[in-house]
Amino acid sequence: MSKQGGTVSSDEPESTSGSGITADPIAAKIKQIQQLIKQTPSGHLDLPKHFQALGNAYAERYRKAADLRDIQMAILYHQRAVTITPTDLPTRADPLEDLGWAFGARYQRLKNLEDLEAAMLNNLEAVKFTPANDPDRPRRLHTLALSFRDQYRRLGAVKDLEAAVKNDIEAVNLTAMRNPNRPRLLEGLSASYSLRYQRLGTLKDLESALQNMQEAVELTPTSHPHKAHRLRSLGICLKDRFRRLGYLQDIEDAVQKGLEAVDLTPVDHHERPRYLQSLGDSFTARYERLGSLTDLDAVVQSNQEAINLVPAGRPDRPKYLVDLGASLTHRYQQSKDLKDLETAIKIKQEAVDLTPVGHPDRARYLQSLSVSFMIQYRGFGNLMDLEAAVQNNLEAVKATPANHPARARCLQTLAGCLRTRYQRFGDLKDLEAALQRVQQAVKLTPASHPDKPEYLHSLALSLQDRYERVGNLTDLESAVQTHQETATLTPEDDPNRPQRLQHHAVALLDRYKQSKDLKDLEAVMKNFQQAVDLTREDHPDRAELLQRLAVAFRARYMRLGDLKDLETGIQKSLQALNLTPSGNPNRLTHLQGLAASYFYRYQRLKDKSDLEHVHNYYSACFAASAWNDPESCWKTALEWSSFSEQFRPSMVPTAYSTAFRFLPEILWMGNAISVRHDAILRLDIGRITSTATRSCIRLGQLKSAVEILEQGLGTTFQQMLQLKPDVDKLSPQQAADLQRLSSELYSGAAANPKEVATKRQDLLDNIRKQPGLEHFLLPNPYASLCQTAQRGPVVILNSHVNGCDGIIIISTTPEPIHVSLASIKIKDLESQRKMLKELLGRCNVRNRDRTDAIRLFGQQEGVKSGTTKECFEELLTWLWENVVNPVYEVLTSHNICSGRLWWLPTGEFTGLPLHASPPTDQFIHSYTATLGSLLDTQHKKSSSTPSKLGVVGVEITMNGVKQEVQKICSIVKNGLQCLEGENATTDAVKLQLQDCPWIHLACHGTQNLVKPTKSCLSLYGGSLELETILQMSLSNAQFVFLAACQTAMGDAELVNESFHLGGGFIAAGFRSAVGTLWSMNDQDGPLVAEIFYAYLFRDGRQPKVDETAKALQMAVQELRARNVPYERWIPFIHMGV
Repeated sequence: MSKQGGTVSSDEPESTSGSGITADPIAAKIKQIQQLIKQTPSGHLDLPKHFQALGNAYAERYRKAADLRDIQMAILYHQRAVTITPTDLPTRADPLEDLGWAFGARYQRLKNLEDLEAAMLNNLEAVKFTPANDPDRPRRLHTLALSFRDQYRRLGAVKDLEAAVKNDIEAVNLTAMRNPNRPRLLEGLSASYSLRYQRLGTLKDLESALQNMQEAVELTPTSHPHKAHRLRSLGICLKDRFRRLGYLQDIEDAVQKGLEAVDLTPVDHHERPRYLQSLGDSFTARYERLGSLTDLDAVVQSNQEAINLVPAGRPDRPKYLVDLGASLTHRYQQSKDLKDLETAIKIKQEAVDLTPVGHPDRARYLQSLSVSFMIQYRGFGNLMDLEAAVQNNLEAVKATPANHPARARCLQTLAGCLRTRYQRFGDLKDLEAALQRVQQAVKLTPASHPDKPEYLHSLALSLQDRYERVGNLTDLESAVQTHQETATLTPEDDPNRPQRLQHHAVALLDRYKQSKDLKDLEAVMKNFQQAVDLTREDHPDRAELLQRLAVAFRARYMRLGDLKDLETGIQKSLQALNLTPSGNPNRLTHLQGLAASYFYRYQRLKDKSDLEHVHNYYSACFAASAWNDPESCWKTALEWSSFSEQFRPSMVPTAYSTAFRFLPEILWMGNAISVRHDAILRLDIGRITSTATRSCIRLGQLKSAVEILEQGLGTTFQQMLQLKPDVDKLSPQQAADLQRLSSELYSGAAANPKEVATKRQDLLDNIRKQPGLEHFLLPNPYASLCQTAQRGPVVILNSHVNGCDGIIIISTTPEPIHVSLASIKIKDLESQRKMLKELLGRCNVRNRDRTDAIRLFGQQEGVKSGTTKECFEELLTWLWENVVNPVYEVLTSHNICSGRLWWLPTGEFTGLPLHASPPTDQFIHSYTATLGSLLDTQHKKSSSTPSKLGVVGVEITMNGVKQEVQKICSIVKNGLQCLEGENATTDAVKLQLQDCPWIHLACHGTQNLVKPTKSCLSLYGGSLELETILQMSLSNAQFVFLAACQTAMGDAELVNESFHLGGGFIAAGFRSAVGTLWSMNDQDGPLVAEIFYAYLFRDGRQPKVDETAKALQMAVQELRARNVPYERWIPFIHMGV
């Protein structure tokens, strides 16, 4: 500081004056004060006042123009004023107050926590220096309360909120009724009460906030510059009370106050965007209550005008972008105009991108963006949207402090995203994470908080999900209790109450099914009835509620037998049906409910006209099934099938064919693999396939039996191997369009289901015009499947609890042939499988680990005693007498006594050595996993180029490999590639698979029953999984010899798990394969390989794929001629062409 006077910073904004004339009066004031400071000696008592006045001038200009440089200069000069003011002077409170305000203003602009802390510190000091009777104390208390509110908003500590309320109350109490400052202090107190209400949910705080704000508005003249701001705040309080208590007048008044605030504010006023945004919030609340699209458009209009007034670069622009995006998202949910949703996501993303990490508002923007991504996912099923929703929410939670008031909302939204991902992928970890997050949200939210019911409702739904998945009754009990708490906390006129009552009733119905407690059933009916009564006649949810009520009446009829309940249930279902327009996916549910109810009435009254109703309603379910959820169609068609078996036998094939028509769509490759695997088990497709096949056979509809069996086998076989041949043939655009239309249709998101269904059907029609895709998402007709028998008969074996059957497809008859296996019971097959398991154990055959072995063949108890040879002979004799000979007899009657023969065993027939039953040399035996895979191998052409044989030998886990490879090398003179020992790496073998049409793998193999695509070959330094092989392009593949352990055995428990590695290689593109049911004896490998390849390469000729089965038969015959034990020659099997 100079001797002449005070110093002024050289970093000030430039003056706006020109030619000595000052255009801005504040600039002139600044210049005058600066001149005064220069003229004031250092240490003069007036110098602090001058610095304070200069800081206030800059602060005034900042409030008008929002130039950040002005608030920087205000802080600078206020700090100088504080620094040079003696600490013992009472006037020190003045510059401290101004400095506190300036730091607070910069905090509002930049959100730097250091500014907030500095504001708090200076405001506390200012109050400390102000006596209780000082007329400035109320103002300083008010400013201090403002800092506490800011700190609470930033850090979420309730103690800051309590301090804000305390200081605001003191400020108001110290101010006379007619004091012109009273409205401002009342406004501050209202803000503190409002914040505390939002955190704790105490209605008294909301009423106090509203009362103080009303008084502030009444005391403020219309011409006052803060009138508009107080009207806005009053509108917010009224809107909050409307959301809490539902008084319609409150939201009408809130809209009116918002309009008044906007009308009082000039277009160029910097606060006008805030007022428009608040007005938009009130329009939103009124729309949610009354459903007026005019209000929805007004929301968008208000937010659009607000963002138009906020130029790019203004720090608060992201807030307005998010609000506009939220209103566009809201409008999309009604209009289904995709432009609204796309724009919403775009501008919300822009808001996030403009907001630096660490900014306190970033979490809210991320959470809002997540909501729009989730809505887009639910509409179109794009997994990228789902992942974006989850990731944005995770980041939002991470950015929100543990005690922040917004954390509960972030956690709730994240829980919803995770629950949705669980429903898509079936990963239990997602459901557990969702439960954990929503439990945290509930814990953070006081009982009186208006959001508490919503969080409890979400928690109850997640508990129900886990109960349905895991079956733990504790979860069901918790869900019922949580639903009850939700209903108790939800006001009678809350628009969400019907939905919450409905879900409570569903949980109670689940508990009733377990407990059979009539009280639960009565509570179910009470909740459903209340939900219906609270739902207006034209509400889109009313039909679903009526149908659920009908289900409850039907359940009570089944319990108490009162026919009135059944009649009432029928009437409710009819009402639901009449309210549901043609094309709505829910129509199928109502039709199915009517069919079920009329069937119960037939059982009671024996009126045959009711049977006509049942048949007609089931038929009507599929008259427009193109736009129904495929899984619902599947279940309903199975009910129709069961009914038809009893009362309409002629309709059984049609009903079952209808059901299986939906199977490719349920298990379509566009869905996640975990969802498809879960569906295979959850829908019990293996058992149902067997049942449907058995029913069609019993009715003599053998073609339908073959088609249905292949549909079950073929579709699920693709799932386990994660094959997607049809999908891969679609163009990227076709695949994307089909995924989008299917998701929109089946999720119920389509505004016009019939229009979407028509577009989807047109797309499918165009796809099916493409070569090779004629039957895309359709079953292969028998006319195609029967072509598999052109080179020899195909024998299908079906096991069912009510009987076993064989079906033979031969080329000389137009119809398949039935083989009665009436002597076989399921328990007989189980016994033979157990015997085989025991025999392999006795022989020390290398097999799977104990768990998998038990899964394949069962426990060992009950196996007959005797020598191993005797037991093998007993097993093979039983197979001959009960399975193979009956088949041979039918073939002989058609003059087929030799040649090729393919076996397609299913269920309990899987894994039994049918090929080894005497006489073994009458036919050349092969196996196939499905008719479709055999058809593919037959249609694939042989390689026209000289065949190359790739040999892989890894001796680490198998003895005799070196000798085996040497035998092959001595026979094959040309086109031979050998990878042995350390050369047989995963990468080298992959290259060989692509280069050599013929492959011989002498290495250890391991099958994975739980995840078949993880079955693998053990190579040098690693393993080669089937999943990798399936993803490779093997256009030249012809034949593979799997001279390894466990390469061909399947599992009877899942209809599609037969022949994992062997079937997998066929699926990967090989036309033919040799594998083993269990591990072969090491010393047999060289001999089998020698005879096998000697036959194929005899006289220097090129090998032929269709001779591989004969070559294997010759090799096995040599083993038998050498009197090796049964367990050494039986395991070798041939698959494919």
